[in-house]
Amino acid sequence: APPHRSPSSLVVVMTPSPLLLLLIASCAALEPASGLPWSQEHATAASLAGPPGGTRSVVSRDYSLITPDSRVYTGAPGWSKASVAHIVSPAFPTGAAFAMFIAEVPAGGTCAPAPAGHSRFVLSLRGEATWKTASGEYPGADVNTKKDVYAFFPAHAPYTCEAKTHTTLLVYEKRYDGDKAGDDMPQVLSGEVETSPLLDVGVEVFKLRKLLPQTLAYDFNVHVMDFYPGEYLKVREIHHNQHGLLLLTGEGIYRLGNDFHPVSAGDCIYMAPYVPQWYGALGTNTSRYILYKDANREPAIYAGAHTSGKAGGCGVGCSAGGGGGGSCSATAND
Repeated sequence: APPHRSPSSLVVVMTPSPLLLLLIASCAALEPASGLPWSQEHATAASLAGPPGGTRSVVSRDYSLITPDSRVYTGAPGWSKASVAHIVSPAFPTGAAFAMFIAEVPAGGTCAPAPAGHSRFVLSLRGEATWKTASGEYPGADVNTKKDVYAFFPAHAPYTCEAKTHTTLLVYEKRYDGDKAGDDMPQVLSGEVETSPLLDVGVEVFKLRKLLPQTLAYDFNVHVMDFYPGEYLKVREIHHNQHGLLLLTGEGIYRLGNDFHPVSAGDCIYMAPYVPQWYGALGTNTSRYILYKDANREPAIYAGAHTSGKAGGCGVGCSAGGGGGGSCSATAND
């Protein structure tokens, strides 16, 4: 038998390929800078490292990975002093049934209500803001958001906001489909992520929170999932539900279709119906991501939406016909 040789005595010499150099440079950009607004923080770290023109971002019909350095911010109708980066929309090629965007709202800036007929979910990533009812027909109470506080505003109860300090918001919007809700109407809700109850995940090992009630009144839900380093999804998922995901902390590998992508905090992912998906957490910090999922509606309501772009969802400043989501999935996190 050959003599034992410790790993430290083995030396491998190789010439890195351009692709490997690009991957190394991209991974070097995973740690954000500090002292900047949330979105700028991640984008600055990513843009200052790596070769010119290099990015981990990928957009296809079945999924998209949009890294902070690729996000483009613009003004939005009805928003003052604010800038918005659209991540997911009904636009080609995704044709999603919902919209997802990140908004930067400086102190004193305001946001418009969601488009008519649309529900809105917000998670505050940074800063403080006050939300007030925008409809005299719904005299609801004010809602205050700060870091890691979320709020849900149903389509019949539009709200506007004013930022007390520079505020960064993750926003999901979707045209509400109330055909299956009966007399049960969705309500204005708010809460803290950390105080939301942990749910059973069966064979899985991650921690799961669902931020909206699991009733027919709500046609989508929002999940928060935590993975310790080394943990991964047991189920290699394929399902009809669409997802819009933001990795809040940590880093890992995400399988999307037949591709495996290194991902880190600040990355956003769209997953179309039936795209194979899987996540494994790496590094030394807990991975946490938040994702949108269709819920409590039959998948037939999507007929043609993904391929044609005629979906039920719509982003800020646009309008779309139709509506709906998908029914609940058999796995814990889909």
